[in-house]
Amino acid sequence: MIEAEGLTKHYGNKVAVDDLSFTVRSGVVTGFLGPNGSGKSTTMRMIMGLDAPTRGHVSVNAQRFHDLHWPLREVGALLEARAIHPGRSARAHLLMLAQTNRLPKRRVDDLLELVGLSAVADQRAGKFSLGMGQRLGIAAALLGDPAVLLFDEPVNGLDPDGIRWVRNLLKGLAREGRTVFVSSHLMSEMALTADEVIIIGRGRMIEQTSIDGLLSRSSLQSVRVRSPQAEALRKALEELGATTVLDDDGSLTVRGLNEVAIGDLAGARGFVLHELSPQTGSLEEAFMELTEGSLEYRGGERTGATPRDETPS
Repeated sequence: MIEAEGLTKHYGNKVAVDDLSFTVRSGVVTGFLGPNGSGKSTTMRMIMGLDAPTRGHVSVNAQRFHDLHWPLREVGALLEARAIHPGRSARAHLLMLAQTNRLPKRRVDDLLELVGLSAVADQRAGKFSLGMGQRLGIAAALLGDPAVLLFDEPVNGLDPDGIRWVRNLLKGLAREGRTVFVSSHLMSEMALTADEVIIIGRGRMIEQTSIDGLLSRSSLQSVRVRSPQAEALRKALEELGATTVLDDDGSLTVRGLNEVAIGDLAGARGFVLHELSPQTGSLEEAFMELTEGSLEYRGGERTGATPRDETPS
């Protein structure tokens, strides 16, 4: 479990993270979402003890990262895939980590096999593609078999098969009861991977909820209705306060009433229905709706007047 309370980070007069409090539970994949410059990477660095909070605190399994006796065995992280000496081979990099944490050598070979790098294990990491570097970073995060895992943009540079592999890996780790905290800008992938999301903007908390909960509250929810009496049905729905749009295919998109209310109305008034199906907005649409007021950059121009951390996060 990861717990943050009042987590705040200033860089001079720039506010990177502003009074964040949240809990990342074990047994689920928690997505960490926010626009560029929102403070995601800074928050992850504070969890890992790489940056000291200006105020507040964050703990991993009720301890600060610096107080963990064998950190790699308790917390694994991929924060920067290129944070590897370019002259070292993949095997040498993992072996160095294993030896400094008293992990068996066979664990290195097991992880190289798991991430699909066995065939290039003795090649210099500096020659690796971005996707191969990501796989090596994931192997390093898993090396100590930790119960808590953090991944910052883990699918960068991966092909579709690699993205699916990471998705299944993260979900499998959560099913084992581990804490899995992952940031990504790929909303479609987060919708398939995460069970819960923490959304921040300009360093501040916007929302912590389940994926289903976030989508269910979105104003973009609607009901698709098809009826041979579409125009009469439309007028009846609008009399009850619904908003309707007549689509090109003759169907109605209805907002403001759910499918139960629409079905009850149709039954009471004798309308024939050929389709009555709820339409949930995408995670991307829900995310944009929530973060509209927290965008620091729009169309290449900064939108906020208050100086903030401009480091990509």
